[in-house]
Amino acid sequence: MDKAFTVENLFVNYGKTAVLWDVSFSVPKGVMLGIIGPNGAGKSTLLKTALGLVSPLSGKVDFFGGPLKEARSKIAYVPQRESVDWDFPITAFEVVLMGRFGRFGLFSKPRKADREAAFHALELVGMSSFADRQIGELSGGQQQRLFIARAIVQNPEIYLLDEPFIGIDMTTEKEIVALLKQLRDSGKTILVVHHDLHTTAEYCDWALLLNTRLVACGPIKEVFTKENLCQTYGKTAPLFEEAANLSAQKFSGL
Repeated sequence: MDKAFTVENLFVNYGKTAVLWDVSFSVPKGVMLGIIGPNGAGKSTLLKTALGLVSPLSGKVDFFGGPLKEARSKIAYVPQRESVDWDFPITAFEVVLMGRFGRFGLFSKPRKADREAAFHALELVGMSSFADRQIGELSGGQQQRLFIARAIVQNPEIYLLDEPFIGIDMTTEKEIVALLKQLRDSGKTILVVHHDLHTTAEYCDWALLLNTRLVACGPIKEVFTKENLCQTYGKTAPLFEEAANLSAQKFSGL
């Protein structure tokens, strides 16, 4: 099994608070993995640590068997929408074109091929008619499509998406999921921080269950069980108990 993403003995603290504690797992190439856990479980921190945005106390993260510095060109990151300055005077097309900076350089002019690739990525996410729109004028769903287009134009091997479905309607969510599945089917690896247990089994073929410590990581049918979900969220939460029961029924054929 070729590994796209490997975490070994990862410890991360914010001050004196443990956010990730002795986390180890591997993800193979060509899967869509849902990163699942309650608020404060360390899901976003895991992605930020992998990208070098947060420094761990100890442990390491590898991409395709090597360190981050050797794999940067293979990685695309879609942050949470709330982390973006939507008042910045830049158009949708210019945001997507930024995904090509690694090819033509920050102080060089984009080539015709770069512009064509950016426009094609906008077309893929249904945003070509908004190319000249200032990003703050876009709806939440359009903004999310825009940053996925910026990721696509990089032509990465692995996508890291931090809660891409927050604040968008279900129609847009389904369309984005369909696009992510197409990328996965083409051999790309997709890591998605997700919060909706009811749709995880539908969207993802692997799951990582996290609550500061690793609960389980593997194919959905193996790890998305009532016992694991209750351990992740706590047995006293009725909503998660309901979702756990539904998931158990789904995979048992009941």
